[in-house]
Amino acid sequence: MFNLQQETEKVIANLKEHIPSLVLHTCCAPCGSYSLEFLSQYFDITAFFYNPNIQPPDEYHRRLNEVLRLVKEMPFKNPVSVFEGNFDNEKWLFETAELRDEPEGGARCDVCFRLRLFETAKFAREMGAEYFGTTLSISPHKDARKLYEISLEAEKIYGVKALPLDLKKKNGYKRSIELSKQYSLYRQSYCGCDLSK
Repeated sequence: MFNLQQETEKVIANLKEHIPSLVLHTCCAPCGSYSLEFLSQYFDITAFFYNPNIQPPDEYHRRLNEVLRLVKEMPFKNPVSVFEGNFDNEKWLFETAELRDEPEGGARCDVCFRLRLFETAKFAREMGAEYFGTTLSISPHKDARKLYEISLEAEKIYGVKALPLDLKKKNGYKRSIELSKQYSLYRQSYCGCDLSK
């Protein structure tokens, strides 16, 4: 069976002395904490905060500010910067309009993942990055395989390598909780959209 964690380790093993650039879609500081700690050992990272699903706007800004604070306060082996994508909630609402009655984790979420991962791959191409990925895979509520399948679709269109990630493995999720406590990170109680509440 295809193991994303093993695939990540293969990519890392083949890097040798090279430190490639990675655009890492970052949904929030708690998910970003371990993701950045682990991946910054091997990559030069741009944390791409593109989350047009988050509502209300105050919540969006709170999560963005926590990512900015985390990156400022946390030590990393290789550089980590943050770039805020366009907060286009109208586009998100349009794309998911016919799926408002879908259960959490269903077709609406797939559309949301696709929107965010395709935009991440597009931004990665514009940046000239070698890889892109997402912190969403650290969540026990998110299907890492589904996220990677969508990322591979985006890879074909934008020509940037999708990094295979299942960051919850090897106690990644547990470590994110520890780091959240260490840095007093705001841990939200819902994924982001008003429907996920």
